[in-house]
Amino acid sequence: MGSLVGQLALTPKNGHKIWEDPSFIKWRKRDAHVPMHCHESIEGSLKYWYERNKVSILVSKEAVWDDDAVLKAIDCAAYWVKNLPFVKSLSGDWKFFLAPNPTDAPEFYDSSFQDSTWNTIPVPSSWQMHGFDKPIYTNVVYPFPLTPPKVPEDNPTGCYRTYFFLPKEWEGRRIFLHFEAVDSAFFTWVNGHPTGYSQDSRLPAEFEITDLCYPCGSDKKNCLAVQVMRWSDGSYLEDQDHWWLSGIHRDVLLLAKPKVIIADYFFKSSLAEDFSSADIQVEVKIDKSEINTESSAESGNFFKISEDKFIENFTIEAEIFDSESWYIGNEHPNLQSTNVAHLELINSVDYYLGFMGYQLKGKLQMPKLWTAEHPNLYTLVVTLKDASGNIVDCESCQVGIRQISKAPKQLLVNGQPVKIRGVNRHEHHPRLGKTNLESCMVQDLVVMKQNNMNAVRNSHYPQHPRWYELCDLFGMYMIDEANIETHGFHLSSNVRHPTNEPIWAASMLDRVIGMVDRDKNHTCIISWSLGNESSYGPNHAALAGWIRGKDSTRVLHYEGGGARTSSTDIVCPMYMRVWDMVKIAQDQDELRPLILCEYSHSMGNSTGNIQEYWEAIDSTFGLQGGFIWEWVDQALLKESSDGAKHWAYGGDFGDIPNDLNFCLNGLVWPDRSPHPALHEVKFVYQPIKISLTEGIVKVTNTHFFSTTQDVAFHWVVHGDGSELGSGILSLPIIEPQKSYDMNWETGPWYDPWCTSDATESFLTITVKLLSSTRWAEAGHIVSSAQIELPVKQNIVPHIIDSNQHALFTEVLDDSIEVGNSKHWGIKFNKQTGLIESWKVDGVLVMNKGIQPCFWRAPTDNDKGGDTESYLFKWKLAKLNNLSFVIESCTVVDVSNNLVKIAMTYRGIPNDADKNSSQSEACLFKVDLLYSIYGSGDVVLECNVKPNSDLPPLPRVGIEFHLDKSLDQIKWYGRGPFECYPDRKAAAHVGLYEQDVCSLHVPYIFPVECAGRTDVRWVTFQNKNGRGIYASTYGGSPPMQLNASYYGTAELERATHNEKLVKGEDIEVHLDHKHMGIGGDDSWSPCVHEKYLVPAVPYSFTVRLSPLIAPTTGQSIYRSQLQKK
Repeated sequence: MGSLVGQLALTPKNGHKIWEDPSFIKWRKRDAHVPMHCHESIEGSLKYWYERNKVSILVSKEAVWDDDAVLKAIDCAAYWVKNLPFVKSLSGDWKFFLAPNPTDAPEFYDSSFQDSTWNTIPVPSSWQMHGFDKPIYTNVVYPFPLTPPKVPEDNPTGCYRTYFFLPKEWEGRRIFLHFEAVDSAFFTWVNGHPTGYSQDSRLPAEFEITDLCYPCGSDKKNCLAVQVMRWSDGSYLEDQDHWWLSGIHRDVLLLAKPKVIIADYFFKSSLAEDFSSADIQVEVKIDKSEINTESSAESGNFFKISEDKFIENFTIEAEIFDSESWYIGNEHPNLQSTNVAHLELINSVDYYLGFMGYQLKGKLQMPKLWTAEHPNLYTLVVTLKDASGNIVDCESCQVGIRQISKAPKQLLVNGQPVKIRGVNRHEHHPRLGKTNLESCMVQDLVVMKQNNMNAVRNSHYPQHPRWYELCDLFGMYMIDEANIETHGFHLSSNVRHPTNEPIWAASMLDRVIGMVDRDKNHTCIISWSLGNESSYGPNHAALAGWIRGKDSTRVLHYEGGGARTSSTDIVCPMYMRVWDMVKIAQDQDELRPLILCEYSHSMGNSTGNIQEYWEAIDSTFGLQGGFIWEWVDQALLKESSDGAKHWAYGGDFGDIPNDLNFCLNGLVWPDRSPHPALHEVKFVYQPIKISLTEGIVKVTNTHFFSTTQDVAFHWVVHGDGSELGSGILSLPIIEPQKSYDMNWETGPWYDPWCTSDATESFLTITVKLLSSTRWAEAGHIVSSAQIELPVKQNIVPHIIDSNQHALFTEVLDDSIEVGNSKHWGIKFNKQTGLIESWKVDGVLVMNKGIQPCFWRAPTDNDKGGDTESYLFKWKLAKLNNLSFVIESCTVVDVSNNLVKIAMTYRGIPNDADKNSSQSEACLFKVDLLYSIYGSGDVVLECNVKPNSDLPPLPRVGIEFHLDKSLDQIKWYGRGPFECYPDRKAAAHVGLYEQDVCSLHVPYIFPVECAGRTDVRWVTFQNKNGRGIYASTYGGSPPMQLNASYYGTAELERATHNEKLVKGEDIEVHLDHKHMGIGGDDSWSPCVHEKYLVPAVPYSFTVRLSPLIAPTTGQSIYRSQLQKK
């Protein structure tokens, strides 16, 4: 009968499209279970984990993100089964043919089929990453018509073939074919025999093939054929915000098990109230279908537990080993001697509760608890022995002892309300798509941990099994999420939602069961998630009920339906504003903690305002953190017509529909190099916080389980950018959740500060690791804070002394020339008011400027909100289309050493009504007053009067263009990395130096970038030291600096970073005000009010000076800081 069903089900041409039938989701597929390793002995299992756990930062340095990753993926598949004698990887080059749809696929599953003309493709992989078909990126909309459960007739279908032999050593064992994951639905055949069918693109499918294979040791090769459909009814449940890719994208394995096998096991621990001991329980499921061990019950007595004949012939045991001790001292440890607990069978078949398995229990005294701070692990080994004591089957995994519990408004880990400093992570490799590499996963964890992240949400599906092992090892709290998202149904009101439809219930539940049963032994998982953005209905309630009945040791998470349904133990909203979060936390009727499942949408130049989130989280009971969206820019490598490779986003492959660059939301680029925003995340996530309030320096250890004994505190104090002193700060060990206070005047920095004549001093304290860890080397900076020290003396207005420097002035009909014949000269165009040339020592330094500027290249966040967006309002107000028309340009004062030139500009739209007067069309009136001294100093006073009905402005400042040779930049302000008014907490005030090229931030989609905040002064010089100095002046606050070979117009024009064309000069912006970049989300105007630039009058002053080596910007700046 099974064969008949198989022939009907696995024949795509029979008219019944089972890939469009939600009630038919699998055939001959074995029940989900934990990963199997098929060990031959206890010693073998321990050696396996001993080697497998030798993972450190060194592995991350082997990560590859280009074409070399293709072969690495096959190597990884082999590495993951190394030292497992009864597991074989089938990964490698397979024969491949892409058919246009399932019905047009050839009947290729028979061994005799000729595939010599077919292409080859590496497995694992996504076929779109190897030139077949095209990747499609969408966020919400389905890439096919929403007519569930139907999918398009145009349904690319991958036909795969490979061959394998079974080793002689596997003789007498059962053979299982195990697919780690296939996207989206597939049939499989062995030697022409129908073997199985499965859906769910992110979970394993396993089939027994013992009777379908040639004998072990035979020289006959077995033929494995797999047919993969790109689209299936399952695709309606997989509408996540990522690339739609297809194929066998995870490993394919052969497992050889004995006749009687350990089919599954579930580890649980229960800690004593004082955490001094742990009760251990392991539920073991045995597959004894191949032997006759029927249990018997007394005739006529239905209530007497039957006698279990199996236990008369077999023994089930479990032992716990201390994995952590293996790496202390001895290079060749006695692994079995590290046994710390033996578990005994206490119960077998329980017909009352329906658990058809066996329970083993034991106790572990003084357990080493697992947390993200201290990820202590043990090795669990489960054995099945025959009556003679011989091992029949052996399985193992890493386990941790920890307790997840709830208290009013708190999620507790080992009794502590840990803060979730998290990030969302898609599986994404720019060359491989959804295929994983060990080194790349390790690099993700290394960079996460180095930037103070302690939690990850698997968005939005179960990920590669090795990812969980690594998170156990490195210490990451995890939300494991079911592969369910139906976001696109939100766009159609006439299609019933799957969560309300019984026909979809089995498929949804199967995905949840598959996730939980595969991943249940992983300590890192603190919460299960029912999926993402799939609304809410009775099917979700059923999923929640199943999980709660299956696993009471973790909490449940689901955002759908408003993040506060009965199916979630956590209030878990997306992109909620800070003030709304606080309201919920203060709601006395809401007893659940609030943890943002997504926040701080990091699209392009973004992640502003995150400091405000963490000020609220750190100070509000009931707020417990969140997960940033998201970890990596999901761009794919694409080869251009010239052979060069670049990062590609939606639409670049001709994919329709697409959501363009909405896949670029990462804190890191596709090759995991960090965005500047990652510095800000590291800062707000840092566990040791330092502040100065009312003369008290407070050092707070926000860890929940770690003291400060493993770190060293270093201090350095700077005055006006120069180091005044530094050293090691000796502090007592600070316990978790405790702080240490000291009067700042008793610190070692006080004497250097006292003896300095600096007008502005900053104390910087850094916290560094004393020893190397799995994720960082000794000396790694864990936390860093900068404190502004009190001002010792007031500054009086500076007066430039130029009496010793005579200048000449020549006023012509169309120009004004001012200069000193020996050193410098400036030429103004009277018709435009712009500087046509500024020369220093005969060298041209400025070729265009200075003019007002109120526009910036729009960021992704500027565009969010349609007609409510900042960009829409700016364009409606015509801020992007302004010309500054000179109204007057007059020399108002001339002497031997000072010239004053007054100019008035009107900012008028280029398409202004010709019948309107200038005053009627004017959006801005700008008065500039140049005071040019014989010394070459230029003091520019700017007075800006915008129309009051304008929207908040992108910037208020000046723009000028320098010769391209002035590419060496030094500045005193925040840095060294890009920062903006609402993303500058991590950027310390200091003296920095870079060239113009390195200032540019290569966001894949070009936007406003390269800003530096709170700049006191800056110099632009050529290699000979000639150039220009600029600073704030006369009481004006620090500036926002931007300098680039890519002008604002070019950044706005280009759609990819590699398409940017360098200008012939350097465009410089010095802004008195610059609007924040935002980041609460990217689809609404979300810059916080205090970071907006309202359309009101502004006045500011800038000083510019010619610069000749060896004069420095620092010396010029200090000269203008006259003290009382």
